[in-house]
Amino acid sequence: MTSGKTSSKLVFFGNERLVSGLSHTDTPVLRGLIERGYTVAVVVNHHTASRSRKERPLEVAEIAEAHDIPVLLPHKPADIIDQLASMQADAAVLIAYGRIIPQKVIDLFPRGIINIHPSLLPLYRGPTPIETPLARGDSETGVSIMSLTSGMDEGPVYAQAKVPIVPADDKFTLYSKLALTSSSLLFDVLPSILDGSLAPTDQDHSKATYSQLLAKADGQLNPAVMTAAEAHNHIRAYLGFPGSRLRLGAVDVIITKAHVSPTETELSLRCSDGNYLAIDALKPLGKKEMPAGAFLAGYKTRL
Repeated sequence: MTSGKTSSKLVFFGNERLVSGLSHTDTPVLRGLIERGYTVAVVVNHHTASRSRKERPLEVAEIAEAHDIPVLLPHKPADIIDQLASMQADAAVLIAYGRIIPQKVIDLFPRGIINIHPSLLPLYRGPTPIETPLARGDSETGVSIMSLTSGMDEGPVYAQAKVPIVPADDKFTLYSKLALTSSSLLFDVLPSILDGSLAPTDQDHSKATYSQLLAKADGQLNPAVMTAAEAHNHIRAYLGFPGSRLRLGAVDVIITKAHVSPTETELSLRCSDGNYLAIDALKPLGKKEMPAGAFLAGYKTRL
């Protein structure tokens, strides 16, 4: 374990939920900062007006409470600029904050805001850098530790690490791998960032690509125009939200697990390339997930 500089004071921005629909995060970055002796002056996440009974508590807030760290939930980062300035923190660490940080807030920190982005920048800037390489069938992605600027994911990069994508990965398993790699890489380079011995390198902006915010409509699965591999990648990438939705006979379902097959299986869909999307598990709308065999036993008369 790399030892942190106990004299360094930090502000933490974000919730560490790097993908939508994530049921739980172990908050490896915030926990690691505390364990390594860094002084976390405050945890900042963006305000939510939701009061749903299903609203999940923020794990970062629970960790902060356990360590007597205050939590701020502003509508905008600029709303708390005086509070942040009064803390005289050396730097901030940001992961999955979900709001643009204005330059006047970034300038409060002598060593800037250190952002963890789960892609190999300049690839996949934007809000869905984990889902996008899965949907496109990439075999590799990674993480970047960067210096935040007011432009979206445009800042110079301190360090990167590659992470392989295997066929069995979905967005939640890939999140777990990226979260582990992100925290490990951060703690390797953070002391050098804070003492000024590691300078970031500008990105090649001409090679930038962008991920897009997902909407419910993006969940529509259309095997008639997709290859079997494209349909499979869609299911892996959009698990949870927006889900991979289609109609089987008279039943609206969300496909949760499938594989590519050259031949027809018990429950499969012929795709545009002549191969089949073999369905392993699915959820009829409003019902629990079930294996294909159980679905056929209960719904065969409606197919």
